[in-house]
Amino acid sequence: QVQLVESGGGLVQAGGSLRLSCAASGSTFSINAMGWYRQSPGKQRELVASISRGGTTDYADSVKGRFTISRDNAKNTVYLQMTSLRPEDTAVYYCNANALNSLVLSTYWGQGTQVTVSS
Repeated sequence: QVQLVESGGGLVQAGGSLRLSCAASGSTFSINAMGWYRQSPGKQRELVASISRGGTTDYADSVKGRFTISRDNAKNTVYLQMTSLRPEDTAVYYCNANALNSLVLSTYWGQGTQVTVSS
């Protein structure tokens, strides 16, 4: 089992910045890729950014050049640095981890953290 706890959300004006953190605990040795998803009211949850254990990253087109995902494997923590925030970035942001243990692939989610960008 893996537990994920997010922090760092809040209210920010358009153009501002926020940094989200997600700390993993439990069977962290089994974690491969980690990522951030977001969901706003009436919309499906969407991938924002992901990072492999080796550091390969992927981003949604809407955040490329503005958001940066990073990972500290020693601290079992993944970060999302968000800059040039826009009102459309307002959503609940969820941390995600994919873990492989005894050939079983499992997906874990954090509880979510609200990000609100005012215009």
